[in-house]
Amino acid sequence: MPTPSMEDYLERIYLLIEEKGYARVSDIAEALEVHPSSVTKMVQKLDQSQYLVYEKYRGLVLTPKGKKIGKRLVYRHDLLEDFMDIIGVAGENIYEDVEGIEHHLSWDAIDRIGDLVQYFREDEERIKKLRQVQRESEIEE
Repeated sequence: MPTPSMEDYLERIYLLIEEKGYARVSDIAEALEVHPSSVTKMVQKLDQSQYLVYEKYRGLVLTPKGKKIGKRLVYRHDLLEDFMDIIGVAGENIYEDVEGIEHHLSWDAIDRIGDLVQYFREDEERIKKLRQVQRESEIEE
């Protein structure tokens, strides 16, 4: 399994390739706000772990294993953002909270959160009821 740092890189590389068709070291560095030399080191580790194929000065390509994990990491991130929105976490806090917890949850927990998100999205009245409970809870405090 990739480390949390490797996951961040794989997620970002996957997104860049989906958006632009490619991912350069400079693009990854900019997106993750790290130095290009750090990206090069991590890309080499990801290459050794067979998540991608990296050729110096030529770029990189995700392997099927890297694509599968990248896609799953993007799903996890999006799901957790959706979950935070449902439970009433607002604005910029959503991204920060997701970044803070996404590497600390098991895939079983992610699957259960997915079930809960689906439950709420199937009937928007459930979200309205949750908001009512939250308002009543705030009044009691």
